[in-house]
Amino acid sequence: MSIWGKIIGGMAGFSVGGPLGAVLGAALGHAVDKMHDRSGEPPVWTENPPRSDEERQAAFTLAVIVLAAKMAKADGVVTRAEIDAFKRLFQIPRQDMNQVGRMFDQARQTADGFEPYAAQIADLFRDSPTVLEELLHALFQIGRADGDLHPSEEAFLARVASIFGFSEMQFAAIRARAAAGMGGSAAADDDPYAVLGVARDASDKEIKDAYRRLVRENHPDVLTAKGMPPELVANANRTLAAINAAFESVKRARGLK
Repeated sequence: MSIWGKIIGGMAGFSVGGPLGAVLGAALGHAVDKMHDRSGEPPVWTENPPRSDEERQAAFTLAVIVLAAKMAKADGVVTRAEIDAFKRLFQIPRQDMNQVGRMFDQARQTADGFEPYAAQIADLFRDSPTVLEELLHALFQIGRADGDLHPSEEAFLARVASIFGFSEMQFAAIRARAAAGMGGSAAADDDPYAVLGVARDASDKEIKDAYRRLVRENHPDVLTAKGMPPELVANANRTLAAINAAFESVKRARGLK
């Protein structure tokens, strides 16, 4: 069963609790009543929430829905291109489209109040920063779907990145990798050094070390094991391809072997 079926069917997701669980409950209405633990009581968010693979994947998926909806509203209008990009990114089954749409609509009522959602997902994946980076990559794709990223959307993403624990320098590297992974006009001015997250005057060894670390951290199998839903593996593959392309570019420029 896809992650969508598990969330909508109550098999995962609501046990995540907190603000993310609240959006799911409000969107699905009476379906929430079926989401109980073995004691018969609705699960609640505590300082030590459940962290099974299914629950982490559900939390990741809910976070992208909520944050994408709020980001799309940040520039004052949600465009058809942004909605289509969201659907394409997640490969949402036709039978689940209406329920997912309800979650998106519930979250996009206002761009205000996104911080608690970002903080909850940051807490759940505090041991997996690369998963949080891939979440930002997904948001960049949705934000750029209607053309250039609006300044208010970029400010939104920068704030989310800060809540996730990324520095300004790390955010710049994430933004570069996201653009390179999209290809086309978004990647027209790619700086391979920025994609690799290194300075132009970095030593050959520093560049090779950075490349090896990025390949290791961004491998789709590693990300899936840390809680990324399988539905986003294709997006992780694009990130990895961008990293490989950036390293090849630097290798050619420096004559590295």
